[in-house]
Amino acid sequence: MKGFSFFFLLLFSVAAFAQNSVNNYKYVLVPEKFSFQKEAHQYGLNTTTQMVLNGMGFEALIDDKELPTDIAGNKCSALIADVEQRKAVFVTNLTLTLKDCRGNVLFKSKEGKSREKDYGAAYNEALRDALSSLQSLNYAYNGTVQPAAANTASAPVAAAPQTVASAPAQPAPAPAAPVAAATAETKNNGATLYAQPTETGYQLVDTTPKKVLSLFKTTLAEYFIADNGTDKGVLFKRGGEWYFEYYKDGKLVSEKMQIKF
Repeated sequence: MKGFSFFFLLLFSVAAFAQNSVNNYKYVLVPEKFSFQKEAHQYGLNTTTQMVLNGMGFEALIDDKELPTDIAGNKCSALIADVEQRKAVFVTNLTLTLKDCRGNVLFKSKEGKSREKDYGAAYNEALRDALSSLQSLNYAYNGTVQPAAANTASAPVAAAPQTVASAPAQPAPAPAAPVAAATAETKNNGATLYAQPTETGYQLVDTTPKKVLSLFKTTLAEYFIADNGTDKGVLFKRGGEWYFEYYKDGKLVSEKMQIKF
């Protein structure tokens, strides 16, 4: 009887230690390609992992994108998410681990399973099953591991350019009359959407995950052709915020979007 009591006490202590250790970290880095994937972001598993971790309170970031300055120089201030596959016949098995920068496992999920025959469906079902274990963490960042402070050293001041005398300027032609901007009906889409890369751009999904918007790249980095299945328009960044604009019944609609890339 004492042996069983000691075993459960030890198990509880290990679980509590893992939770406390995970609570020390604010950030989680998600790789663009897990070891079993043949290509980056295959089946949308990486962004799904990021999305669920964000939903649990972490600040999860895809490690192939530009990182915030407070962790870019010190990745040991972030946990590293990994998804591992155990091969089996007719069953897809995936497990999530959260490790520190030295490879120590601070959290390991249950083994998520799927018997779906379609690869994409099977991987996504098994991953969601594994990620459901995160709810048991009751994660809350306690501020123990602080990200590295950004470098505040002043950049060298460039010398003033030498002024060169020029010939008298010719009278400039009269400017063309500016084109007036259209007046739009504004909306605010409060739900956060998550970007998953596609061959032509991105698809934005909600926490279901359900596809809400398809984005198609243009020659401008922050300007996309957008389609929600009913309305076609453009998505662009203005003042640090994303907007989806389209015409509905002859009227311009401007919808503010919350998007995590």
